[in-house]
Amino acid sequence: MGRKKNKKKKSDEEDDSGTVLPDDFTIAGSDDGTVGGWDMWDAGNMNGGTILEDGEDDEEEMTRMERNLEKLKECLASVEDSIGSEKAGRKREAAYRQLFKCLTHYALGPSGSEVLSVYLPSLTPIFLTSLRASAGEQYAACRVLEAASVVIGGGNDEQHEAIEPGLKRLVLGTGYQPQVRAASLRALAASAFICSTDFSTTVVLLDLCEAAAGERYRGEESPVPLRSAAIDSWSVLASTIEDTAIAGDEGRGAGFLPLLQKALDSNSPELRSSAGECCALIHESRLELGVQDEEATTTAKRFRRGSWDGTEFEVLIDEVKQRMAELAAESGHHMSKKAKKHQRATFREFMSTLVDDEPPSVSLTFRGGTLELSTWKEVVQLGAVRSCCQGGFMLQMSFNEYLHEIFGADISVLNSEDGMSSLEKRIFMSKSSNAAKTRDREMEKDRKKRTNVKNYFLDADGEDGSS
Repeated sequence: MGRKKNKKKKSDEEDDSGTVLPDDFTIAGSDDGTVGGWDMWDAGNMNGGTILEDGEDDEEEMTRMERNLEKLKECLASVEDSIGSEKAGRKREAAYRQLFKCLTHYALGPSGSEVLSVYLPSLTPIFLTSLRASAGEQYAACRVLEAASVVIGGGNDEQHEAIEPGLKRLVLGTGYQPQVRAASLRALAASAFICSTDFSTTVVLLDLCEAAAGERYRGEESPVPLRSAAIDSWSVLASTIEDTAIAGDEGRGAGFLPLLQKALDSNSPELRSSAGECCALIHESRLELGVQDEEATTTAKRFRRGSWDGTEFEVLIDEVKQRMAELAAESGHHMSKKAKKHQRATFREFMSTLVDDEPPSVSLTFRGGTLELSTWKEVVQLGAVRSCCQGGFMLQMSFNEYLHEIFGADISVLNSEDGMSSLEKRIFMSKSSNAAKTRDREMEKDRKKRTNVKNYFLDADGEDGSS
């Protein structure tokens, strides 16, 4: 008999910093739909924009909100034991997952923001300590800090100043895993975008993003997740500054275009999409440079918009448009059918702005109405909030007053009870409704008409041959 190998079982107390995180690693989502044993149904409708159920009055809604607030307090109060004093790294990471979902689903409205503001000064040192732990815990701490920035809202410069050194250390450290460096950079950008009021902070982070987005950074090849996060973060931060500073002849965006052009040639769909969206944002700002009179008509604004013609960037922009046209029609077997479909749709939207100077059109549907976004600045900001909040995105959009201010939304109207009830939706919007059947009949007529047009040429050729 051979000698038995003495395999040492890894304990929970051991550091798993050598573990390589997968590309799709995340702390969002939960297999059992609970947060620390709490039923997530108390957080309301995860896919809707309100926690007010059909037939539920204001008093019942308030009771539900109070329950969520109590659970938020309970979760925050347990952080010291579940993370600060816990020696097992895997248990700390699991606690971060629960805390992340608690922040995004339970910390709603001014009350949730106030509660978090009370606990956050004492919890932030715990989160910063986790930035020196295993890769999974580092990533989780970054995501929690990012979500906390969205919840507490604007005018919290002290919070950004407290977390900036620790997060920046991860971004600069070439030995950290790419997913961790990308998460820390996104958390930094979210904190600056939401919490900070200091313009110099934005400038410093824009410099950092421009450096990290290059093919090489700090003497090494820059990983794709970090490059993509750097471009996305640059777009979010640039959405808060003047159009001249973005797309003027001496603007940051104009100088950023050569790097974006190289990113469009990358093999990474995520990196190409980030670069394409950033190009659309810069081009939109360039168009706005020619519009000075706010009272001018839409037609007048269209013909007086800024242009790249005659500038040193004219050829580069033409090459970017050509590359985007290729990506909008890309085919082949190197990508899945779903990925190709998504890429084509995405780059067609970018092309409509770069080629036709058309604005984007994004809408969010709430119970009482729809929030329409028609600029790339708003779309980029919305994407950052969506990426941060994950499953709690619509809940935060419904109750977070600072987000209402950013997007100019009157949520009291969007969440009003004037919308259709569940029964009305089944009657008027289901696949078996009369309206749906009418649309089906019209589409069937259109298909028959197109078929008849095609067959007409065949019949005509047959008649010519028989004669």
